[in-house]
Amino acid sequence: MARFLVRSIVSTIVTVLFVSIVLFGLLDAIGSERVINRVLGVFATAEQKASFKNQLSLDEPIWIRYSDWLLGSDWRAGQYVDYDIVTAPNPTTGELQWWAEVDGQLMRWQLDGEDLIALIRQEDGSTVPQTANEYWQSDGDIETFWGVDTENRVVLWQRGGGAPVYVITSAGLRQEGDGPRDYIPLRKGMVRLDPGISSETRRPVAVTLLPRLRNTLILAGLAFIFIMPLALLLGIIAGINEGKLIDRIISITSLAATATPEFVTGIFLILILGIWLELVPAVALFTSADAIFETPSLLILPLLTLTAVELGYIVRMTRASMVEVMATSYIRTAIIKGMPYWRVVFRHAIRNALMAPITIMMLHVNYLVGGVVVVEAIFGYPGLGKYIYDSAIASDTNAVIAAAMVTVIIAIATRLIGDLAYTYLNPRIRYA
Repeated sequence: MARFLVRSIVSTIVTVLFVSIVLFGLLDAIGSERVINRVLGVFATAEQKASFKNQLSLDEPIWIRYSDWLLGSDWRAGQYVDYDIVTAPNPTTGELQWWAEVDGQLMRWQLDGEDLIALIRQEDGSTVPQTANEYWQSDGDIETFWGVDTENRVVLWQRGGGAPVYVITSAGLRQEGDGPRDYIPLRKGMVRLDPGISSETRRPVAVTLLPRLRNTLILAGLAFIFIMPLALLLGIIAGINEGKLIDRIISITSLAATATPEFVTGIFLILILGIWLELVPAVALFTSADAIFETPSLLILPLLTLTAVELGYIVRMTRASMVEVMATSYIRTAIIKGMPYWRVVFRHAIRNALMAPITIMMLHVNYLVGGVVVVEAIFGYPGLGKYIYDSAIASDTNAVIAAAMVTVIIAIATRLIGDLAYTYLNPRIRYA
């Protein structure tokens, strides 16, 4: 068992690494230009696009960008900055900000005309501006300085030379004579749970992703707790009553529920329970981050929709497995020899019949976590599936990759749990 676990962990790491490389390469190939066109517009000049690529580090080789995404860019940025680069929480939002630690003080810098301004962080989180032209390093007629700016980037500022630069603002790109020449967006990397800044919200992806993941895990967890025992019970009842009326009713009902698309089931439930009878909220309108706990009824319609769709798969698989086990010679022999029927069913048949359903159940955990895009979109439920959908529409590469990697890790973890469950259900299975 120990060797099996070690091999599984190693194979999991290799699989996740391989998937991350493929996913990063594909999204980088098709997403970079879309991000630029979405922000700057299709009529942006080549100089503007080059400047924007520089600000996002899209002009770096892909292996450097992948390394920054996976391991972080602070180690690379530290080669240019003469001070330690550290993080400190934003006093308002709690989000981590990047600072340079200079003689025991946390500093950022910005350019005001030709003057370099140091923003010195105070104990309450506020900043005090101070002229800091002494940081300029002269190189003939041109003065440069590497430092941390207010957008969580390490920036090379330049004063003199007259070459135009483009600075992105809320109104677009503004051309200036002096300003930043090179950028390194700071991040800790995926291995440290910091996949970078969202190009859509301009906030850390981890900050916006984690609440969505929590919402989906709550919905998926409740659905799993409700669906799986009910599906197994109905499948077992149908399996031991093969060909009888109750078997026909369960089989036909589960097949009809499974064959009906999620959006049809969801809209039907909204019309009946939400609008006509007004028993539950028709949409999952979140007025706060903790709306699930404040108004649990928001979960009812999404939960019922998932139950209707998912129930049939597990029921039919359990029924088929139960019918097959009940027809085996050792089960029939036990019954013929006088062993109590229900003892045969509960002690021998069910345990062996659950082997196939366990596999399906683990696969459906992945669907419940990452594949409920349609259900979340119908009810406006702010979960992981809708997060992936919205991020893909907005070409938010960092958000899409991070969310996709979460679903990959969950898929691999559930597979491992399913493999371990086999040893409990069938002691003959051993892992060398």
